[in-house]
Amino acid sequence: MQSSAQEAISLLRSMIQVKTFSGEEGPTADLIAAHLEAKGIATTRLHNNIIARNQQWDDSKPTIILNSHHDTVKINHGWTRDPFGAEIDGDNLYGRGSNDAGGALVCLISCFIHYYTAELSFNLMLIASGEEENFGANGVSAVLDTLDFEVLLGIIGEPTQMHLGVAEKGLIVIDGVTTGKAGHAARDTGINALYLATEDINWIKNHDWDQISSVLGPVKTTVTQIEASSQHNVVPDSCSYVIDCRVNENYTLQEVLDILDQNTHASLTPRSLRWHPSGIDHDHPIVHKGKQIGRNIFGSPTLSDQVHFNCPTVKIGPGMSERSHTADEFIKLSEIEEGINIYIELLKGLQL
Repeated sequence: MQSSAQEAISLLRSMIQVKTFSGEEGPTADLIAAHLEAKGIATTRLHNNIIARNQQWDDSKPTIILNSHHDTVKINHGWTRDPFGAEIDGDNLYGRGSNDAGGALVCLISCFIHYYTAELSFNLMLIASGEEENFGANGVSAVLDTLDFEVLLGIIGEPTQMHLGVAEKGLIVIDGVTTGKAGHAARDTGINALYLATEDINWIKNHDWDQISSVLGPVKTTVTQIEASSQHNVVPDSCSYVIDCRVNENYTLQEVLDILDQNTHASLTPRSLRWHPSGIDHDHPIVHKGKQIGRNIFGSPTLSDQVHFNCPTVKIGPGMSERSHTADEFIKLSEIEEGINIYIELLKGLQL
């Protein structure tokens, strides 16, 4: 195994062995900064985000950001191994955050170190970010807000089996409230807000979104929660429900919200309009390079830090999305070695 892969695995094991839940990822930020500084790479820190620039940084060159996160979700039930044990069994490294997204992060760090002193046609910035899992305000978005230069490309490390995610669905979570008029359930009085809500829900369920993406498919709207009266004999005058909207790149979040608003009884309030669809033109040089080195392209239904970037982005990393947030989460050692090699090949000779 290459020394870079051995170093990446050692760093990942150290990261697994400390608790790194979103908003509490200070210990892993310390580990990452120490790892880079031991290589002679200066770092800066904003909250629990560790930032580094390549040695040959030139303000006249375009910039590529390498980004992945070191925070994790809380431990769920079903673990049969120590989630912080960083146990190696054969080719598998077990532990919370090993697959999502520690493996991708340590591979990106190795790639950054590989190119740190190289003369490139672009600048490289590494952002090892926190608060991805809870979309906190102190994650990568806080770093991006401070940048005073244009970013031309973001490479986001997430488990994709090292295939190239060229589009990602956006998300709107919408709180809907229908308003009726209270009455006695035994009498023909009142306006049942729950019935108004069910009319909305039927429309949401059956509506066909006509702008279908070639890689992400149609917009998907799902009502996931509902609440009305707490008394059996009262016609409810209010009913609240929640819509989970997964939006393809053919719509803006505001357009989807407007269409829903025009066709429902409820007052609709989005929790955020920041988690927008993201992606990249299929003719972009990074997509051509990915195909050239044998990477498939796909559209991702899951959300990542891509939503915070106002530039073309791709999502690519070792591991499998299906392992994320699961008990006995693991990544393969061979996937880490492959990941480093593919990241390096992806950037080799790239011209933006």
